[in-house]
Amino acid sequence: MSNQVWLSQLLQNRAIAVIRAPKMVWGEKMASSVADGGMHLIEITWNSDRAADLISQLRTQLPHCLIGTGTLFNVQQLQDAIAAGSQFLFTPHTDPEMIKAAVAKDVPIIPGALTPTEIVTAWTQGASCVKVFPVQSVGGTSYIQSLQAPLGHIPLIPTGGVTLQNAKDFLQVGAVAVGLSGELFPKKWVLEENWRAIALQAKNLIRTLN
Repeated sequence: MSNQVWLSQLLQNRAIAVIRAPKMVWGEKMASSVADGGMHLIEITWNSDRAADLISQLRTQLPHCLIGTGTLFNVQQLQDAIAAGSQFLFTPHTDPEMIKAAVAKDVPIIPGALTPTEIVTAWTQGASCVKVFPVQSVGGTSYIQSLQAPLGHIPLIPTGGVTLQNAKDFLQVGAVAVGLSGELFPKKWVLEENWRAIALQAKNLIRTLN
């Protein structure tokens, strides 16, 4: 998938559901629930239970969604994720070799960065977008806004502190999209297997962002 197509998907959907599943069966239900709520960008973290199998299954089960992965730490994991069918790749850090490997396979890669130097480094190395993480620790929306004047040409996806209440604020100050995890999947609901509540949570988020 080209970066242009990836960016168009981000601009259409604006929010990524980040799933860290301790059980594969829960991961499948979590993904199906947010998809039912209208979310089409779903990230399965690589430290989820049987992440590769889950990604492969969701590619078939949710053909209208883009299924990617995150929490990738090295080139081997990245290559395994691509082999499993991941359509986009998130990392918590910036690794030039991982970016190079993703670019060679034409799979969008969104490395994690925090400072302006890290963000620019990731972008110049070939990142499709840059994940600003953990954004809340450095000021949240005000930090993203302050980056716009010098770095407005770089598409930023803040994570780590994005909530249902402030997600739209991040978009309004310049973020191309946001990533949410715990906010969409409260531990209590997952343990109770309250998938309907999670679907409604996703639906409310999408309504807020439109």
